Amino acid sequence: MSRTMRAAWYEVTGPAREVIRIGELPRPEPGLSEVLVRVHASGINPSDTKRRAGWRKEPLVYPRIIPHSDGAGVIEAVGAGIGEDRIGERVWLWNAQRGRASGTCADYVALPQAQAVSLPEPTGFVEGACLGVPASTAHFATLADGPLVGQTVLVHGGAGAVGDYAVQWAKRAGARVIATVGSEAKAAHARASGADATVNRRAEDVVQRVLDLTDGQGVDRIVEVDFGANLEQDVALIKPNGVIASYSSTTQPEPVFPYYPLAYKGVTVRLVQAYILPEPARARALADIGEALRDGGLRHRIARVFPLEETAAAHELQESGEAIGNVVVTIT
Repeated sequence: MSRTMRAAWYEVTGPAREVIRIGELPRPEPGLSEVLVRVHASGINPSDTKRRAGWRKEPLVYPRIIPHSDGAGVIEAVGAGIGEDRIGERVWLWNAQRGRASGTCADYVALPQAQAVSLPEPTGFVEGACLGVPASTAHFATLADGPLVGQTVLVHGGAGAVGDYAVQWAKRAGARVIATVGSEAKAAHARASGADATVNRRAEDVVQRVLDLTDGQGVDRIVEVDFGANLEQDVALIKPNGVIASYSSTTQPEPVFPYYPLAYKGVTVRLVQAYILPEPARARALADIGEALRDGGLRHRIARVFPLEETAAAHELQESGEAIGNVVVTIT
């Protein structure tokens, strides 16, 4: 096994083409309770591109960062405390770069063995690279607040990487699903994943259309992609004692919070952060994802696959907002 590996990395924040480098770096070694994974595919999330761009102006914690927390591959070696029976196992990865300098955009990554989860056949590595953040975020945002049978769920951005999985989890749990989208192509995408109805946010009055679809009643749950931008709509549409589960607020990072309009409805606002899911929620997500992969119950939307050498272009597509589905870099 070579002592070096191919990798993408950056040492300063900024535009993808200006800061991302491709080359050879030392290959990591698995430490105590860690596994060494030969990465086949590396999934890109908005958090990865925002961190690389310096979106929140936070300083780099490490002098060099290999990006991406999601990925999939094969365990090639194990550290002390891990049985060698895991060698050769196909796995998908979560939180690979969380609190660490080295993520999945490289030939190899070493990480705690619990963060390398068995990837059942026939799910491919590209699809497996979409599970750590998108599928897990959607799972918690959709299912953290009780049963959904007979309820109506509104998924904003229903054709996005997280939104698509949210549509599927909600349908799998027995809900009626309405998805907002930005084009007819995205509407078709959301319907194919199980949405009962779609609303084109660029061509329709979202509030009026959703009220029409619900006989004026509104919705029980909202899975929110942009809290600040959609808050006025959400206040109008959420039922008393409903839940708004938001995993981003990109347009307005510091929105004004309408306390009383929400309080008078007894609304729960849940802020979802997939990187730090509570342990019971993580365990349930891992179990449900595994079950869904085994029974073929999850569709994985891949917008485009790039080779490692085109990691910067992959970041640009992720940032464009035009991708329908997940953007993935193939390593092997």
